[in-house]
Order: sequence, then C-alpha cells, then structure tokens
Amino acid sequence: MINSLVLNGAERIVLGCTEIPLLMKQEYVDIPIFDTTTIHSISAVEFALN
Repeated sequence: MINSLVLNGAERIVLGCTEIPLLMKQEYVDIPIFDTTTIHSISAVEFALN
C-alpha cells in the first residue's frame, strides 16, 4: 500500500494507528514515516517533565 502511495507522489507517511508501527518500520521504506504513537508518547513525557 505504501509503495502505491509513493508511486502516486507521497513523500512521507503518517502511521496514524497504534497497530501499524508494529508491522511497518522505517528500514522497510525509502521515504520518511512518522509513528504518531511514539511522537505522542515523547511529547507527553516532555510536557510532564517541564
């Protein structure tokens, strides 16, 4: 599915579901992917510590 999106012009992929990052890793694709679970977790910790 990601390859199809890339062929249609996608330059980045957002993994917007908690299960998708279990299947998809950055090393599997040539474009940047963003794991929203990790991004939210890091942001929550940074917020809590500040």
